[in-house]
Amino acid sequence: MDIVKSFARLEPEWINKFSNINESASINECLPKNGALSHNIRPILPESRLCGSAFTVQATPGDNLIIHKALQLIKPGDVLVISYGGYLEAGGMFGGVLSTIAKEKGCLGLVTDGSVRDTKAIKDIRFPVYSGGINIKSTTKSLGGKINNSINICNVTVNPGDLVFGDDDAVVIVPKEQVAEVYERAYNREAQEEVTLKKFREEGIIPFDSNFQKVFADLHLSEE
Repeated sequence: MDIVKSFARLEPEWINKFSNINESASINECLPKNGALSHNIRPILPESRLCGSAFTVQATPGDNLIIHKALQLIKPGDVLVISYGGYLEAGGMFGGVLSTIAKEKGCLGLVTDGSVRDTKAIKDIRFPVYSGGINIKSTTKSLGGKINNSINICNVTVNPGDLVFGDDDAVVIVPKEQVAEVYERAYNREAQEEVTLKKFREEGIIPFDSNFQKVFADLHLSEE
């Protein structure tokens, strides 16, 4: 089915919980395999934060008709995740007008490996957008695509309803069937980091002292 309208969205409980995780790295380190998108997927809005349920779109490079259709279908709490095949020469696929419509329909943000434009408008309305580039060239509106099918973006598979988390560092995808396990591990990881800092501040102990002395010694490196 090219256009899927009904799918299991992520429960709000998990969106709320993951919203309290501090860093994207904490989440990605707790996944069984990499869920972080490429380093060049960057936020348009400084100090961006994004956490929601994936609404996936496979668009045809150079065309945005399917994206207009997607905006007809999105619901509050969705994050638009658009695979554009890494094509960066048509920022007109998503700009200020579409960002405004998406936000006012309750969409929480956009993630794409393509380009966007109208960055002033995007910043003015404070709509979280993560893109592979910025480009003002126009698009056609005549070709097809897919909505809420499994897509691949930056060599990461995204399915409708997966958790999408973004911050200033990266965007991470958590498969919906793994959210409970990954959340518990990420929460505990950040709690342990606080313990590590407490030990340093109170006792002067750094991770090298407690965790890495033997590994380093086994390398037999010369030292003054």
